[in-house]
Order: sequence, then C-alpha cells, then structure tokens
Amino acid sequence: MRMIVKGGVWKNTEDEILKAAVMKYGCNQWSRISSLLVRKGAEQCKARWHEWLDPDIKKTEWTRQEDERLLHLAKLVPSQWRTIAPIVGRTPVQCLERYERLLDVACVRDGTYEAGDDPRKLLHGEIDPYMESKPARPDLVDMDKDEIEMLSEARARLANTRGKKAKRKVNEKQLKEARRLASLQKKRELKAAGIDDMHKKRQRKEIDYNAEILFERRPPLGFYDVTDESSVVNRNSVSLPMAFLQHDISSRSLNIVLWLPRSAKRKVNEKQLKEAQRLASLQKKRELKAAGIDDMHKKRQRKEIDYNAEILFERRPPLGFYDVTDESSVVNRNC
Repeated sequence: MRMIVKGGVWKNTEDEILKAAVMKYGCNQWSRISSLLVRKGAEQCKARWHEWLDPDIKKTEWTRQEDERLLHLAKLVPSQWRTIAPIVGRTPVQCLERYERLLDVACVRDGTYEAGDDPRKLLHGEIDPYMESKPARPDLVDMDKDEIEMLSEARARLANTRGKKAKRKVNEKQLKEARRLASLQKKRELKAAGIDDMHKKRQRKEIDYNAEILFERRPPLGFYDVTDESSVVNRNSVSLPMAFLQHDISSRSLNIVLWLPRSAKRKVNEKQLKEAQRLASLQKKRELKAAGIDDMHKKRQRKEIDYNAEILFERRPPLGFYDVTDESSVVNRNC
C-alpha cells in the first residue's frame, strides 16, 4: 500500500482547487476543503490561504516607512510577530522574513556576516517549515495518476451546485405535495358519498393570556372539597365555620385562615367541636327554661382576688412558743 505524507511544496493545481473551494465553502470549513486535496491537511490549507492566497495580503515591495515601523515595533515587542503584523499591514511570516533580511544587510555592512555560517540555511533532507508562504511550483506536463484523480474529483464536486442535501429537500417537497393531493382527493370522495369528514384540522396550540396565567402557583388544598365547583369562585359565597362568623375577622386574616396548612386542621376541628358543644348546651338550657325546670348548672364565675382579705406574696412569721390557732387572725395589740 502506498503511503502519502501530507505537506511539502504547493503546486498551481492545488492552489486553484483551494481558491475554488474557499469561494464555495467559505473560510470556516477547512476539513471539508482539505478533503479535495490529497497531500494537504486542514491546517496547511488554512495557513496557505491566510499566508499567500488571500487577496487582502500585500505582496508589494517594502517601503522605507514600513521598515522603520517594523524595526521600532520589533524593539518594543520582540518576537511577537502576530502582534506586529496587523500594525505593519503584512503577514507574520512576511514581517519575520523582512526583519531577518534587514539584520543580514546590517551584518554585511559591518563585515561580520558569513553566508556559510547562516543557521537558517536548510541542510540536505530538511523541509522548509514555511512552505505555505512560498510561491507555488509549476505543474508538470505529465501529471501523476493521483493528481489527475484528485483534479477530476475536485472538478466534479465543485461543479455540483445541487448536492445531496438539495436533492433530498426536493424529494421531501414532492412527497409533501403528493400527500396533500391524496388527502384532498379523499375528502372529495367522502363528501360525494355523503360522509362527513371526522378528521378536523389540528389547531396550533397557543397560550391564551386572558384565560391562563404563566408560571401560576396554585394555592394549597383547603378544608373542603371544591372539585364540583367552577374554577372561578366567589369568595363572598364561601361557607365558613361558625367560629369565623361569630367573630369580627378582617378580610386579610380571613384569607390567611382559609389557606392554613394541613398541620392546623386538627386545631380548627377542635375549635368547631367546642363551638358545637356550646350551641348544644345553650339549646338545652332554653328547652329546660321553657319547661319550667331551673338550670342546675350555674355559670362558673371567674375567681377574683379580694385584696382586702388577702395579701399578695405574704410572708408568714415563724411559729412561736404558744398555740395561737384559737385566736383570731387580727389581734389588737393594746389588749
């Protein structure tokens, strides 16, 4: 099996294929563009476009003002060619090559430059790392078989303005139109036979902002079953316990009581039971009074303190030597 190493010198055929691919696919689909070139990868295609084939690249001779600007920026930010390049208006590789050439000229003037000792000179078998910024090599008259296949495939793919995706869309559109005509024919046949079409057109579900509330938080369940009631409830007609009707409760506190948590349900039930017992006792008293029977259950009076007879927080004196139980609690000291 023949191995193909990607890289090396660019040829005119590869440059033309790259230009046509960029015009069709743009400057962001480098993997797709590199699939048209057998000996080049995505990074190499991107570097070749931005370093050599881009129409915005300036390839004219360097002026004196550009050289002075380049030397000044190289002194301020040394070795940062990607930062210097936009200011000068050239590519980073062009700035680097021009700076090295200016240094060579300065060294020749000083007499310290020797061409044989140049470390940038490529040795036998070494590959130039900046092939993307070099001019393309002319094509041979007799091209290789791989290059001929690459060229023919690239021509076929680039000339195909309607690819698989466009064909699929056309097929889907035709299928949709056929379904519509079949459905229309079916409706006409059912209508001619006197059969109503039961399949109504599905309406698009939309939000009715007058009837629905977005992100509505439903209140917790109350003490009564409201499943049979309508969704809109009149609060004035809500049946309340007797305990709530006997007392004057404000509307705000009433709303709070109506939506108590379940933990308070037991307390409310106890209060209702107590109120029911009170009403039953009152009814019993009325019946006994109407029958002429005195009520034996007297109303419990609240125990009150008699401040004339009792002394609050009284500290009694200790017992003496005599028995004073028969004497009165109040003693006249003069007798």
